[in-house]
Amino acid sequence: MLNNLKKTKINSEKAVTTVHDQGEYYDMIVFCHLRWQFVYQRPQHIISRMATTMKVLLIEEPWHKPENQNLGSLMIVNENLHVLQPNVTSIEAIAGIIPSYVKNNNIPVGWFYSASFCPLLETLEFDTIVYDCMDELSLFKGAPAHLIDQEKYLMASADIIFTGGKSLYESKKQFHSDVYCFPSSVDEEHFAKARNGISIPSDIGDVKAPIVGYYGVIDERIDLNLLRETAESLPEVSFVMIGPLAKIEDQDLPKASNIHYLGMKTYDELPSYLKAFDIAMMPFALNDATKFISPTKTLEYMAAGKSIISTKIVDVVRDYSDCVSLIETTSDFTEAITSLLNESSQQTNTEYQDILKNTCWDSTAEKMKAILKTFTK
Repeated sequence: MLNNLKKTKINSEKAVTTVHDQGEYYDMIVFCHLRWQFVYQRPQHIISRMATTMKVLLIEEPWHKPENQNLGSLMIVNENLHVLQPNVTSIEAIAGIIPSYVKNNNIPVGWFYSASFCPLLETLEFDTIVYDCMDELSLFKGAPAHLIDQEKYLMASADIIFTGGKSLYESKKQFHSDVYCFPSSVDEEHFAKARNGISIPSDIGDVKAPIVGYYGVIDERIDLNLLRETAESLPEVSFVMIGPLAKIEDQDLPKASNIHYLGMKTYDELPSYLKAFDIAMMPFALNDATKFISPTKTLEYMAAGKSIISTKIVDVVRDYSDCVSLIETTSDFTEAITSLLNESSQQTNTEYQDILKNTCWDSTAEKMKAILKTFTK
């Protein structure tokens, strides 16, 4: 069996594959519905920082490849952080391959990003269970009906619940006594690079200014009609969408000569693209999937000093209404773009700095560690 395990070391340029011939001891196992090498967001920010003091194995959802005889692929992000892609047919089957990777029978911390992994609670032993609720996944397109019951079970089993925003906190605190709100934060230094002399990539550099841009996953949370109608109203403005498609198809996207889709970019590349934006946008639809979101990109846009336009997402309205242009209709969006292109952003940047000085991912991770420590003495 052990000869069927793959171990992949990740460096800055390429992956190197070697044979994984024995399990290791881990301080924490993380179960995540998002691929580590997908869009870099909350799990990557928090777990990479947890791994500075803990040995962590992050397990993704099953990625079954019947033509491949390996039980899974183990990516070595660094010495303390490994990512397992299980080559099995179900989440329940993950329990059967974990002993091949993990030496310790009792794991100090089990950290869950999705309740879909809760069947593993029946077969694995954790001293402390953490549920870091970053989204209301049961409201997303295609979510299985039983995910609600799975989340109830996970919350009942969890020692600690963290939430990725205030709306989620208000929802979850009704069901658990130890819920802590940790809204999305920011690596300000990284995104502030967009303020300096870094070069703009050619695929956006060739786009006609002014540019109103978005980056992130493009899925059912984006108001595609709002984007299409606003682009029609402002043919002299370029609208740039950066990111992968999820749960929608290319044919679902609005097409126009002034709408540009540049695909997925790496986290390291984002400041260079953000530099090209004249205005940053968050054209989210107001639906079940966005009811509880707290967009990480809000603070990233601020760190880059960009004027921001957003639809009225609850957590954006309550926290950033003084410095984000809030819109509801195509007419609102059109007027906000026109107004922002004609005014100075000096006052807005002062407000941004007041917000940014009170948040960073390093601080968020350290506060989480302090709470976790009280449960693991």
